[in-house]
Amino acid sequence: MTDPSKKEQLYQLIRANPFISQQDLAVELRLSRSAVAGHIAGLIRERRLLGRAYVLPDKSPVMCIGAANLDRKLRTIAAMQLGTSNPATAEEVYGGVARNIAENLARLNLPTSLLTAVGDDAAGRSLQDHAEQAGIDTRGSLKLQDAATGTYTAILDDQGELVVALADMALYDRITPDFLASRAPQRAAAAITVADLNLPADSIALLLESARSDKLPLVIVAVSQPKMARLPHDLNGLRLLILNRGELETRAGRALPTEADVRAACREVQEQGAQDVIVTCGSQGVYHTRSGELIWLAAHQVEVVDVTGAGDAFSAAVCWSLYQGSDDLTLACRRGLKVAAMTLESAETVSPLLAADILDEIHDFDMTAPLFPNKG
Repeated sequence: MTDPSKKEQLYQLIRANPFISQQDLAVELRLSRSAVAGHIAGLIRERRLLGRAYVLPDKSPVMCIGAANLDRKLRTIAAMQLGTSNPATAEEVYGGVARNIAENLARLNLPTSLLTAVGDDAAGRSLQDHAEQAGIDTRGSLKLQDAATGTYTAILDDQGELVVALADMALYDRITPDFLASRAPQRAAAAITVADLNLPADSIALLLESARSDKLPLVIVAVSQPKMARLPHDLNGLRLLILNRGELETRAGRALPTEADVRAACREVQEQGAQDVIVTCGSQGVYHTRSGELIWLAAHQVEVVDVTGAGDAFSAAVCWSLYQGSDDLTLACRRGLKVAAMTLESAETVSPLLAADILDEIHDFDMTAPLFPNKG
C-alpha cells in the first residue's frame, strides 16, 4: 500500500525543483526508486504532473532565456573627463536582458520563468533568491560549478547616459542546444518565449526551429552590435525582432541614415523570415513594421535619472501586450514607451512602480502614428 503523505511530500519536492532526479527523491524521502516511480506515475494519471521533466499544469508563462547578471553601475558626479580619474558613485544591482525582462513581466503580473546560467557562488545564489522573491520561476536554470556568475559594468555620465559598458558573459555560451533540449517540456509549456542574443548562435537556431515546429511565438531581443552575429540568417519562425538602430545597421551591413533606409532594412529582415521588427531609437522613439509599412512613435519626454534597463522595460511591455492576445504592435509599442519612460525616471533598473493596471490604461484609441521621413 502506498503512503499518501509520501506522495504529497514528493509532489512538493518536485514543485520546488522540477528537474530533481528520481534518485534524489528516493534519498530525500527514504523510498525505493520503484516507489518513487509509482508515485510519479500516479501524479501523472491525476494530471498533477504532465510527464517528462515534471512539467506542472500552471498557467502558461512567458519564458525568458538569456542573461542574468550582477550589474555594477558607476556614475560620475560631474561632467566626465576622459583620460583621468573622475569622482563617481557606485552601486551593484541585478541585471541581464532576459532577467530584466522577466522581472518587469512579473511586476506586470504575468506568470514568468527564466532559463539562465549562474555560477555556484554568492552572486548566483543572490540572483536566484531575488528572482524568486520577485515571482520569477528559475528552477530550470543552469548552475555551474566552474564558472563565476556574469557581470555587466556600466559607466554613466552625470546625466545618467551610458558612456561605455563592459560585460563578462562567457558563461552563457554554456546554454547550449543540448541544455535547451533538456528543458523542452518546460519550453513547450510557455505561452511566449523571449530570448536575448547572449545565447550562442546554434542555441538561437534551435529556438527558431522549435518556434516553427511548435507554432509558439518567439521574440528575440538584441543586446549589442557585436552579438548581432549570433542571429542566424534564416529567421523563419520568429514572431518579433526587437533591436536598436545601430544593431539593425549591423544586420544590414550598412548605415541607415533615413527612414527610407530603415524601412528597406526592416523589409530585408522580414524577407529573411521575421514576421515583424521593432527598431528602438533611444530618446527619439521607435519604428515598427505593420502590413508593409513602417510606423513611427515618438518617445515620452522625461527627466532622465538612469537609462539602465529602459530598453528591457520596453521589450517587456511589448511582450505583455502580445501575451494578452493583441497583435497590434502600435498599441504594444505605446505600452512599451510608457514603461520605458517610467524606468528612465527611476534610479532602479526595474521601476518599483510597475503594475498591470498601468498598461490596462493604454487602449487602442488614436492608433494612427504619422510617418516622419528622414528621421535622424
